[in-house]
Amino acid sequence: MTARSRAQSFDAAAAQYAASRPAYPAALFDRVEEFACRRLAGARVADVGAGTGIASALLRERGADVIAVEPGEAMAGEFRQALPGVPIVRGDGNALPLATASRDLVTYAQSWQWTDPGRSVPEAMRVLRAGGALAIWWNTTAFDVPWIREQHRRIAHHCGVKPRSAVRPSDDDAVRLAGLTGLRVTRRQLRWSRAVSLDTHLANLGSRSAFLVLEEADRRAFFVDERERLARTFPHDEVTETYVVDLLVALRP
Repeated sequence: MTARSRAQSFDAAAAQYAASRPAYPAALFDRVEEFACRRLAGARVADVGAGTGIASALLRERGADVIAVEPGEAMAGEFRQALPGVPIVRGDGNALPLATASRDLVTYAQSWQWTDPGRSVPEAMRVLRAGGALAIWWNTTAFDVPWIREQHRRIAHHCGVKPRSAVRPSDDDAVRLAGLTGLRVTRRQLRWSRAVSLDTHLANLGSRSAFLVLEEADRRAFFVDERERLARTFPHDEVTETYVVDLLVALRP
């Protein structure tokens, strides 16, 4: 299964994605402002790979002037329903449909991995104004929480993907892996959690590309077993999901 196929798979579960995916903590946007050396209020922001608008909504709440870029038709449809006043254009990070030097900040929430940094980094730098910043971030696995670590291993095994290392990369390695070598980059990791119902937790898992590319029977088999297992761990139907947001902010040279 190619990365392109996995990236395109989200359209099949756009409503599920919108209803179940986690947002991001307020502290993340405080750090974006700190590292980008400007307030979000009044900033012209392009949110790329905007999906159903989770990050775009939070950026707008901070006063940013947001335009979204999203390749998926169904994902863009969910975005328009959630944020009818925010413009959204179809496209992806490898060829941004935005004017040169038109944005103060370009953001990628949970979407940088679907780009080719050899193309997406120059595109971000082209779109940014002098003194602008590229901010990319992910909600990543909290491996120190035993049940989350074990669930991650079950998912990797069932979906036939390589489990992520429980050892997080150093700052230098994270910059290299993101394709940002040669730029002035600041990194911060922020821990946060949310309490959701078991149904929401399972829907969140099911909206991941690793599951979306599986046959329906394979998906169903995993979630039947996982529901029974988690119901024993969380008998009151409330699951506390813990995340570590990994943030990288690169300044335009």
